[in-house]
Amino acid sequence: MRFCQLIVEKDAAFNIVAEIGKNPYVQFKDLNPNVNNFQRTFVKDIRRYDEMERKLRFLEAQIVKDEIIVSGKVDNGDYAILPTSELNTLEGTLVELEKDVKSMNDSDAQLKANFMDLKEWDAVLDKTDEFFQGGVDDQAQEELEAQDEDGVTRSEKGPVNYLVGIVRRERLNGFERVLWRACHHTAYIRSSDIEEELEDPSGEKVHKTVFIIFLKGDRMRSIVEKVCDGFKAKLFKNCPKTFKERQSARNDVRARIQDLQTVLGQTREHRFRVLQAAANNHHQWLKQVRMIKTVFHMLNLFTFDGIGRFFVGECWIPAKHVDHVRRAIEVGAERSGSSVKPVLNILETSVTPPTYNETNKFTAVFQGIVDSYGIASYRELNPAPYTIITFPFLFSCMFGDLGHGVIMLMAGLWFVLREKNLQARNIKDEIFNMFFGGRYIILLMGIFSIHAGIVYNDLFAKSFNIFGSGWKNPYNMSEVDSWIEHTEHGKEMLVELAPEHAYDHAGGPYSFGVDPIWNIAENKLNFLNSMKMKLSVILGISQMTFGVVLSFFNHTFNKSKIDIFTVFIPQMLFMGCIFMYLCLQIILKWLFFWTQEATIFGQIYPGSHCAPSLLIGLINMFMMKDREAGFVQPGGKVNGEYKEVEACYLSQWYPGQSVIEMILVVIAVICVPIMLFGKPIHHVMQQKKKQKELHGNVTVRANVVADSSEIVINGGHKKEEAGHGGDHGGHEDESFGDVMVHQAIHTIEYVLGCVSHTASYLRLWALSLAHAQLSEVLWHMVFVTGGLGISGTAGFIAVYVVFFIFFVLTISILVLMEGLSAFLHTLRLHWVEFQSKFYLGLGYPFVPYSFKTALQEAELAAQ
Repeated sequence: MRFCQLIVEKDAAFNIVAEIGKNPYVQFKDLNPNVNNFQRTFVKDIRRYDEMERKLRFLEAQIVKDEIIVSGKVDNGDYAILPTSELNTLEGTLVELEKDVKSMNDSDAQLKANFMDLKEWDAVLDKTDEFFQGGVDDQAQEELEAQDEDGVTRSEKGPVNYLVGIVRRERLNGFERVLWRACHHTAYIRSSDIEEELEDPSGEKVHKTVFIIFLKGDRMRSIVEKVCDGFKAKLFKNCPKTFKERQSARNDVRARIQDLQTVLGQTREHRFRVLQAAANNHHQWLKQVRMIKTVFHMLNLFTFDGIGRFFVGECWIPAKHVDHVRRAIEVGAERSGSSVKPVLNILETSVTPPTYNETNKFTAVFQGIVDSYGIASYRELNPAPYTIITFPFLFSCMFGDLGHGVIMLMAGLWFVLREKNLQARNIKDEIFNMFFGGRYIILLMGIFSIHAGIVYNDLFAKSFNIFGSGWKNPYNMSEVDSWIEHTEHGKEMLVELAPEHAYDHAGGPYSFGVDPIWNIAENKLNFLNSMKMKLSVILGISQMTFGVVLSFFNHTFNKSKIDIFTVFIPQMLFMGCIFMYLCLQIILKWLFFWTQEATIFGQIYPGSHCAPSLLIGLINMFMMKDREAGFVQPGGKVNGEYKEVEACYLSQWYPGQSVIEMILVVIAVICVPIMLFGKPIHHVMQQKKKQKELHGNVTVRANVVADSSEIVINGGHKKEEAGHGGDHGGHEDESFGDVMVHQAIHTIEYVLGCVSHTASYLRLWALSLAHAQLSEVLWHMVFVTGGLGISGTAGFIAVYVVFFIFFVLTISILVLMEGLSAFLHTLRLHWVEFQSKFYLGLGYPFVPYSFKTALQEAELAAQ
C-alpha cells in the first residue's frame, strides 16, 4: 500500500477524479475533517444534482405506478460522464418532464373526479326511477301518516318530501341506524346498491349505495343533512321531480360520460408516451447524476494550495495499481485540455495503511466471514485462504449425510449455474440475497458433506454396503433356528458378534468409511460416539496447532524475536506436550489394538477388549504416577496373563512411559512462566538500555527532544492517526505494568483456552450425533411407520403421501434448520478457537472510491 499526494489543476480536477473512479484503486483521505459538510467547496453542485436525482425518483415512481418497464437497469460497465453541455440539457429536460407529469396528474385527477361525479349522478337517476316505480313514495306517505295517528312521535305537518343521495356501502348500516335515532323514527329510508365498481381520483376502487329518504318539514331536513354530512354521504338536491325530467337528465349525463371517457383515454395515452420515453433513458440519466455527485463528494475531500489554482489530495493506492492510477490521471488531464501536467507523489508516512485483501466472487464470502470478526491489521496474515477449506470441512463433520449433502450441493449448483440470470433479475428479497451471496460456500459445504456422509456411511439414516462388510456370522444357522423354535413366537433374537470370532482378519476392515454392520448393531451409538468424539479432539487440536503455527509468520514479518522465543515456542511446547501427545495416543490406540493380539517393540498388545484407557492415562500423567508393565483388572490387580481376564486395560504403553510423561508435564508447566514473564522482563531491559544510551550522550538526547517537539507541533494529527491501525502488538510506549497485565491476560487466556477450546470442538461430535439421530427418527417415525408400514393398495397411496411429508420435513428441519445450526457452530469455531491463536483483527479496511460501488450503494439506499 502506498500513501500518495495528488496535485491537479483546478479546471482539470473534475475529469481526473472522474477517470480515477472507473476502477476501485484509490481511497482518498479527507483533508478537511473540521469543515462542515454544508460549508464545503462543492456543496452547491451536490445540491443541484440532488435535485436532479429527486426529479428522477419522482419520474420513476410515476413510471412504476403506470406499470411501465424501466429498460437498461443492468450495469454495462460504461462509466463515461457526459459533457457539461449535455448535462445542462438533461437538467432542463428533467425540469420540463416533472412539470408536464405533475400537470397531467392534476388534470387526470380532476377528470377522474368529474367522471366519478357523472357516474354517481347517472346511478342516482336510475335508482330514483326504480324507487318511484316500486311505489315507495306511497309506502312512505302511509307510514308517516300512521306514525302521526299513533301519536308516538309527533312530526311536523305538511307534505312528504324526499332527499336522494349516495354513500359508501360499508357505511350504510351505521348511517341507517343513526338516521333512525336522530329523526325519532319519522324518516323513511330505502337504499339500492350500485352494481358497478367506481374509481375515485386516487385510483381506489369503491362500492357505493344510492339511498332515498322521505321526511316532513324543514327541521327534519336539517337533521338529515347533518347526519349525511357526518357520514360523508353526498346529497343530490336538484334531482328532477318527474320521470320525463329524469329521463332527459339521464340522456344528457350519459353523453357527457362518453365524451369524458374519450378525453381520459387520450390523456392516458399521452401520459404513457411521455413516461415511456422517460423510462427508456431513466437508468442512464440516474447513473450519470449519481456518478457526478460521487465525483463532487470526492472533490470535497481535497484542499487548495496557497494561490487557489491547484487542488491537493492525499490517498492510499495499492502498490501494484500505482501505474494504473497514473495513466488514469493523465487521461483525465488530456480530456480537460489542461496545460499543466498533474503530479502523483509517493510519500513516506508513519500512519498505518488500510488493509487491502483482493477478492473475487468465489473468495468474497470467505473474506466476509473473516472480516466480520475483525479487519486484519496491515500485512497481518489473512485467515481467509485457509477458511476456504476448513470452514466447509468442519461444517461437514456436523452435517455428515450423503443425502442431505446432495440436496445442499444441488441448491448451490442452481445458484452458481444461474448466477448471471439471477443477478439480471435484481431480486430484492433479503433472505434470497443472503443465500445467493453465499452460493459458493453452500456449494462447498454440499461437496464436503457428501464426503463426510460417505465416511460416516450415512444416507438418510441408512447405510450402504459397497465394499463388503468386514464382519461375518460365526454361528451355525441350524443351531440358531433350533434356538428360535424354543423361544416365544415373534420374539427377536439378539446375536452377539465377538471380534475374535466374527471379524474377518484376512479381508481387513471396510475399505472406506464406517462398516455398514454398525447401522443394525444395538451398540451402534457406543461405537460411533467414541469414534466421533476422538475425531473431534484430533481435528480441534490440529486446527488450534495450525493457528499457533500461523502466528509464527506474523512474528517473523514483524521481526519480533521476543514474540517467537517467549510466545510462539512456549505455546507450541505447551500444546505439544499435553494435547498433541493425547492425539498421538488416540491414533496409536487405533493402530495397535485390533481384534487380536500383536507384538510391537517386543511387547505383546492384546485385542481391543484390553485397550488402554485414555482418560485414566491422562489422569496418571498429571498425577505423575509410576506404572508397572502388564494389564490391570478393574480391581487394580496386575496380571500378565491377560487372556484369563475378561475386562482389563494396558497399564503401560511403552518402557519408561512414566518418566517421559513426567518430563512432558514439567516442560508444559515451565512454559507458563515463560509466556507470563518473558516479554515484561524484556521490556524492562530495553527501557534500561534506552535510558543508559540517553544519559550517556548529551548531544543525542538533545536531538531526540527536538525531534519529539517537531512531531507534536507540526504533525500531531498524523501521530494520532498512527495508532488507528495498531502496531502489531508492540509495547514500546507502554509501562511495565501495562505490559505485565497484557501478557498475564494473554497467558491465562491461552492456557485455559487450550482446555476449553478442545472441549468446544466436541460440538463436532455432539451435532453430528444429533443430526444422525434426527434423521433416523424422521425416517422411522414418518416414512417407515406412516408409509412402508401399511400393506395393500392403501400402502402404495400412503407411500406417495408420506414421501411428500418426509421430503418437506427433511428440507425444512434437517437441511435448513440443522444446516443453519451447523453453520453458526462452525463460525464460532473459526472466530474463537482458530483465529484467536494468531489473528488480531485491529485494522481498518481499504475502501476505494469507484463508480461501481457508489452506484450499488445508492441503489441499496433507494430501496
